[in-house]
Amino acid sequence: MSDIKYRRVLLKLSGEALMGEQAYGIDPAVPQRLAEEIKPVCDLGVQVAIVVGGGNIFRGIQGAAAGMDRAQGDNMGMLATVINSLSLQDCFERNGMDCRVMSAIEMRQIAEPYIRRRAIRHLEKGRITIYAAGTGNPYFTTDTAAALRACEIGAEVLMKATNVDGIYDSDPRTNPDARRYDTVTYREVLNRDLKVMDATATALCHDNHMPIMVFDIKQPGVFLSAVSGENVGTTVVEED
Repeated sequence: MSDIKYRRVLLKLSGEALMGEQAYGIDPAVPQRLAEEIKPVCDLGVQVAIVVGGGNIFRGIQGAAAGMDRAQGDNMGMLATVINSLSLQDCFERNGMDCRVMSAIEMRQIAEPYIRRRAIRHLEKGRITIYAAGTGNPYFTTDTAAALRACEIGAEVLMKATNVDGIYDSDPRTNPDARRYDTVTYREVLNRDLKVMDATATALCHDNHMPIMVFDIKQPGVFLSAVSGENVGTTVVEED
């Protein structure tokens, strides 16, 4: 553990990442690849919590755009995150990793209710904890849920796994001259609308001094490098 910088981390995964090359749903190869990334980190004694989105199944804001009541759509999106969480739990356990799913919406037959002290105790016992159903409230994204849970459990960093290798001043997929930041401040993220996380999540991290690290989860070994403190992406930090 002497080479490990972060001992308790929250990893934010997008639901879209679970699709892999598919157009919808969960590609079984993706949870398996995530398990192979996360297991070596857990074996070192790092406490790992996870929040996963539900955009591979349903996004409430898209339902609202089509005329659905926004709160109803968000409730459906939160249930989608439970499906993803159970899929990850199943894969992790098949790879020999102890894991608990804790839901902000009670459904005791399939997941524990989210209770902060119980979540921390699971982490202390070396169990991966997956926090499902967002915050349990409509109008809040899973980015905000990740920021909230990271602060609640006393994580040392919120790690956002994306499909790009950090934060850029413009979209690197459309602008070949886009510049990647090694570090950027919360204020720059908000003022420049850099699309790291939604503004509520970024402000919550800012107010509670929670660093945000953004990196490409598809790079082999990147999660271990990240918890070791290596520069594998972009870190959002306090102003000087």
